[in-house]
Amino acid sequence: MDTPVFEELDAAGDCECPGCRRRTPVAPGPPAGRRALIVATAAAAAVGAGAAAAPPAAAHAPERPGVPAAEDPDTPQGGRAPLHGPAGRPAPAPGTRLATISRTEIIDRAKTWVAAKVPYSMTAYWSDGYRQDCSGYVSMAWKLPTNEWTGSLGTVADRITKDELQPGDILLFHNAADPQKGSHVVIFGGWTDSTHTAYTAYEQTPPHARKLATPYAYWSNSAKYLPYRYKGVAEGKAGTGGAPAAARPYPGASYFGPGANNRHVTELGRMLAARGAARFYASGPGPRWSEADRRATEAFQLAQGWRGREADGLPGPGTWRLLAEGRGKDVPAAAGGPASHGVAGYPGRAMFRPGAENPYVTRLGERLVRKGFGRYYTTGPGPRWGEADRRAVQAFQRTQGWRGGAADGYPGPETWRRLFS
Repeated sequence: MDTPVFEELDAAGDCECPGCRRRTPVAPGPPAGRRALIVATAAAAAVGAGAAAAPPAAAHAPERPGVPAAEDPDTPQGGRAPLHGPAGRPAPAPGTRLATISRTEIIDRAKTWVAAKVPYSMTAYWSDGYRQDCSGYVSMAWKLPTNEWTGSLGTVADRITKDELQPGDILLFHNAADPQKGSHVVIFGGWTDSTHTAYTAYEQTPPHARKLATPYAYWSNSAKYLPYRYKGVAEGKAGTGGAPAAARPYPGASYFGPGANNRHVTELGRMLAARGAARFYASGPGPRWSEADRRATEAFQLAQGWRGREADGLPGPGTWRLLAEGRGKDVPAAAGGPASHGVAGYPGRAMFRPGAENPYVTRLGERLVRKGFGRYYTTGPGPRWGEADRRAVQAFQRTQGWRGGAADGYPGPETWRRLFS
């Protein structure tokens, strides 16, 4: 009997046989990694005129698809999919009307993944339902009803020029010949210099979402990146449907003033709080008209340079339009230095309680994330106070050596001072 012939060959990476599953690399192993040992045994005796031929060697496993070249961003992506993946709710039918969203909200949404350091994955879905790759990130920031990919984002956006770029637009490279090789998309966050040679990019790329000053149009394949603008973008606040943000019409003077109790009062208060008037509300905006609403409205009107009857604290069509469209001047910070509690910038305990919703909650959450307490947030931080905020605050308080009521998870003046010092 002839001596068996041994030959080492690459094993297929997806081989499920027991031997391949158990086998570990043997040092010093070949550079290709794990090998399969194929034994070909020569025939014991010749049959007829010649010996039987040895079985042919197994072929090498083909290269894995979806691995970009080294010079391209290592950002393989998934295809178009429903929110939360194949098991999620069905994607809307083609032609469904796009929701309107403001540029401010697009960037704010992009910042949430950066703050949470959402890890890159072409198969995983974050708690908000969006796929954790570059195109899923844009789908999330644009608040799309489904996860798009680089090959379909152009269907919900319009081509624009470099000079037309504004925050919330995107720079897209789709390699149609080989979509998994180099295709990538980033969110434009604004120019970093007057020469327009670099910009702030928000992007999802390994190891996690990031914000980074980036040369125009990108680090590699620069000439292939094209600027696009979401078809539903509006200059004001987010709305619904396909109409511009100004579609929230002024409800009428009868909805505001002493005795009024309706949702428009709450909406007014939230818009005012977002424009710098949150300090007038001891317990946050609500549906019942109060002196806090009047004073906050008056402060916004005075900030526009209005006087007399134009700044009476009651919102007319002009006041409402500026607030709803995100235009006009913000309410300036209160004069006179630190607040009565002695800590500058601290808005008061009422801003941080169950049901509270205001910009200070967002600011607090973002600061906690930067301080290393972001693990409690799955989708935030955001403006609505929640258990994640309380637990993050409590964790910070405990690192100060506080216990009991001093570490209850609700930020007081000293917690605020230490966080922002």
